Amino acid sequence: MINVKDEALSSLAGADTPVLPVISSFVSDLSPCLPYPSSRLSAHPPVTGDFLLSQPKITDEKLVIKGAVPLKGELSISGAKNSVLKVMAAALLTHETVEIHNVPHLSDVSVMASVLEDLGAHVEHLGNVMRINAAHINNTKASYELVSKMRASFIVLGALLGRCGEALVPLPGGCSIGKRSVDLHIRGLQALGAELKLDQGYVDATCAKLIGREIMLDVPSVGATENLLLAATLAEGTTVISNAAQEPEIIDLVNFLNAIGANISGEGTSEIIIHGVKQSDLHGASFAIMPDRIETATYMIAAAGTRGNVVLHQVVPGHLTSVIRKLEDMGISVITEGPNTLRVIGSNRLEAQNIVTQPYPGFPTDIQAPFMPLLAIADGVSIITETVYENRFKHIGELKRMGANIQPEGNVAIINGGPPLMGTQVNASDLRAGAALIIAGLIAEGTTEISGLHHIDRGYERVVEKLSGIGACIKRVKMSRSDLAQVAASPVQ
Repeated sequence: MINVKDEALSSLAGADTPVLPVISSFVSDLSPCLPYPSSRLSAHPPVTGDFLLSQPKITDEKLVIKGAVPLKGELSISGAKNSVLKVMAAALLTHETVEIHNVPHLSDVSVMASVLEDLGAHVEHLGNVMRINAAHINNTKASYELVSKMRASFIVLGALLGRCGEALVPLPGGCSIGKRSVDLHIRGLQALGAELKLDQGYVDATCAKLIGREIMLDVPSVGATENLLLAATLAEGTTVISNAAQEPEIIDLVNFLNAIGANISGEGTSEIIIHGVKQSDLHGASFAIMPDRIETATYMIAAAGTRGNVVLHQVVPGHLTSVIRKLEDMGISVITEGPNTLRVIGSNRLEAQNIVTQPYPGFPTDIQAPFMPLLAIADGVSIITETVYENRFKHIGELKRMGANIQPEGNVAIINGGPPLMGTQVNASDLRAGAALIIAGLIAEGTTEISGLHHIDRGYERVVEKLSGIGACIKRVKMSRSDLAQVAASPVQ
């Protein structure tokens, strides 16, 4: 064992392409072939061309929120960002067309689509359905301009290496959260027989043949597990990943890989077994992306913080056990009203809590920031310990500007709850910090203005529309020149 440390749509595959059943592990009755209403072709116009080519840029817009309004109503959760991006990359492994349902409209999805197109794949996105055909990969060098914008695009390394035997992929970008080293990815691929070297900001990988091995990850890295899954799918022999990540998004990726012909078992446990298959064994499939558990938790917290009463559809309650437990311990009612439906009812009095972020099934690091405004208005002292990433407290300074009493000490944040939050101008430094500021703005008295929306656009589909639909006073407006100057001068970017 190696220890690793550290229809236009029909034109894609031709008119004779068979209609494939949608595969999803989260619902047994797929009639009428799609598990979630949001998976169906939406009323939105076809999204092609410029959408797929446009990249997330620093926007000249801001969110304006009038707070202290209880959220009430119903909303539907979108497909999981952290699943769809990896499934899109996995589509590179097969020569045949894959059809992905429940695809959210996010700037990160746009970036990944452009990464795939730059490699030679054909991508079409209509409503919430995407088709990818990677029959003609004519480039194994991923674009620096694209990959540097989003960390998840680094997963094309494993896909290209498995499919083509070579890859030149830039070191990843995305949210600026600590070091987030890719050492585990590199050493794991080396264990499979790949030769990798770093060259001017690129990972240069080649292999004559990938050979299955037993690999022990020093930590259960989600990204490393995913890259190894893609590479090992076409490796010779059997690969065993021990101490593998157990996140639901890993299960979703494995379900997709098996749907296109891979032979993988053990997903959702700490040991995943991949029996390598031949390229000719892989084929097309139609697949529905799981609901986004982080988006779900974000709206649950927003409902709780505003003392609201909100019903969330297209959720998987079992993915949120740790979050639900903390909300209930605070005095919030979380009611399961169906296999894919939750109701959240806020409380006039919230109890302080201690939270330690952990890999799944522990409390998710992606919910640490959104949860903090809720603790800031709870009675008593709460302590958050961040164990997954360092430097993930950038939102604290902005929350303090809104009146929160929070003291960071290394990877620990001490929150003295009670003082009301007050609206002001704040800036989102990353995706989940942006979610935290939206929640804080919904809770706060007065008006909150949030800049840095390009971060929020990476991971929350139609956030203004969804929140407005449950009663929030929120709008997206152009920033004035003075706003832009203030953002440019802000130390938090």
